[in-house]
Amino acid sequence: MGGAEGLGRAEAKLAELGLTLPEVVPPLASYVPAVRTGEFVFTSGQLPMVGGKLALTGKVGAEVTAEEAKEQARICALNALAAVKSVIGDLDRIEQVVKVVGFVASAPDFTGQPGVVNGASELFGEALGAAGVHARSAVGVAVLPLDAPVEVEIQVRVSGV
Repeated sequence: MGGAEGLGRAEAKLAELGLTLPEVVPPLASYVPAVRTGEFVFTSGQLPMVGGKLALTGKVGAEVTAEEAKEQARICALNALAAVKSVIGDLDRIEQVVKVVGFVASAPDFTGQPGVVNGASELFGEALGAAGVHARSAVGVAVLPLDAPVEVEIQVRVSGV
């Protein structure tokens, strides 16, 4: 089960990609980052927080480019994996990322939400292989908390019920 430096397979794969699983982002309001029920874990929406701050703010297609937003979605995905790990202890217990929902704060004429949310989807595939393949929604919205450009939530099926 162990990978590089005693990490599980998924975290070792993240390390190969030059990524480190962050600390769980503290909730902004009255909720928890993730909840387990039976064999499923549901995360709250995860913003692209790094070190307690948003790197970018604004609407995609206006202040934020689609490529910048795609990278922010990747950060959201890392934060979602951290939230899942906080509930199950080991990312290698993820059997399947079942559903990904991405919200993109969009300028009125921006229609590239699927490409933005690909940042999250691609990270799940890179880190988890076949277990990262999922159903997905990519939704354009007027505004997100803290003026974040993107937010991602996931549902995963885990082993060891």
